[in-house]
Amino acid sequence: MRRSHRVRQVINYVNLSTPLGLLIARIGGARTHRGERGLVYAHGYRIPFPVAGAFTVGNVILTKHREGYLTGCLLDHESRHATQYAFCVGLPMLVLYVLASAVSYAVCGHPASWNLFERMAGLGDGGYPLVHPWWRRRRRRSHST
Repeated sequence: MRRSHRVRQVINYVNLSTPLGLLIARIGGARTHRGERGLVYAHGYRIPFPVAGAFTVGNVILTKHREGYLTGCLLDHESRHATQYAFCVGLPMLVLYVLASAVSYAVCGHPASWNLFERMAGLGDGGYPLVHPWWRRRRRRSHST
C-alpha cells in the first residue's frame, strides 16, 4: 500500500468516518472485505438510500452490487471521496455533501453535476452527467407555421 493511502486510512479511522462507514455497512447488511488502496469494500448494501451505484464514508465504499463492481474509474472516483474525508472535513463532510447536493440541484436540477465534492472526485468517473446551470441553458425556439 502506498504511503499516502496508509496516511488516509489512519486519518479516516481517527476522525471516525471509517468506523461510521463500517457501522453503516453492518446496518445495511453489506459484506465487507479489504480492497485496494487501503479501502474497505462493502458489497450487498440493502438500504435504498442513497440512490447511487456506490457511495463512500471514510475509507468504506458501499454498494448494492456484487463483488467486482468497484473497479476502474468508479474505484478512482470513490477513492477520491475517501481522500476528501481525510483531508477536507472528516465527519462534517456528510452534512456538507448534502448541502452541496442541494446547491447543485438548485443550480441545474441534478444533485451531482454542480456538487463540489463530486466535481473534485471526477464527475465523469462517478458516472454523473454535467448538466448546465439553468441560466446557461439555451431556450428552444418554437417554430410556428
